[in-house]
Amino acid sequence: MTGPAIEIAQNSVFERFARAGYVVSGLLHIIIGYLAIRIALGSGGGSADQSGALAAVSAKPGGRIALWAGVIALLIMALWRLTETALGRSTDPKSQGTMPEILDRAKAFALAVVYCGFAYSTLGFARSSGKSTGDQNSGLSARLMQTASGTAVLIVGGVIIVAVGGYHIYKGASHNFLDDLKGTSSDLVRRLGLIGYIAKGLVIVGAGVLVIIAASLSKPDKATGLDGALKTLGAQPYGAILLIFAGLGIISYGLYSFAMARYTKM
Repeated sequence: MTGPAIEIAQNSVFERFARAGYVVSGLLHIIIGYLAIRIALGSGGGSADQSGALAAVSAKPGGRIALWAGVIALLIMALWRLTETALGRSTDPKSQGTMPEILDRAKAFALAVVYCGFAYSTLGFARSSGKSTGDQNSGLSARLMQTASGTAVLIVGGVIIVAVGGYHIYKGASHNFLDDLKGTSSDLVRRLGLIGYIAKGLVIVGAGVLVIIAASLSKPDKATGLDGALKTLGAQPYGAILLIFAGLGIISYGLYSFAMARYTKM
């Protein structure tokens, strides 16, 4: 990168706000994990997903103010990723060829889309107009299932979700997540990343499988995303124990996100 592009990408204030996006993501994952554990223990209802976490925050004193701050942080993180998509990473440029650089930029764009989605959902709850993610997923699935092409799109989407979950599992098991961090990571950070990525990956795979099943059986109510995957897990033999472990794993990912806020390469 050259000229103004470097000044934008390396602006310290911009970077601090972008890193705050990891903190927001970490807090949401911790709340989701907590909600999953409460469901496993039979002491809580609601949704164990992003919308459930945002609803929990909005119900607290000062919660809406915190959500507005989260919207800003998430949008800046999305802008950072879009800058990375267009200009490449400034602090860790790739030197091994064109293809790795293209893949990194594609990943940055995908993350920008994800953070924009997070920001949009957070904005809804900040304005007291948030909706259940599970209900939105079911509604979209029902509309797509009205046509054969829509059902095919839904199945492809489910396969992609499974692939994303598989990538998380691989990234955790191979310790590749350490490549995203600056310096030498502590044992605690490595353990949190290992457990967090694998646990989150397994839950994402479960959500993708439910989408495929829902499309195959024409049952849109099964395509409820993360909340549906966790509650399906809880309904299995020894489901409460499995759900507690899943919740702890998601909390681990949330804690690892705090390490990313400080040490990730940007």
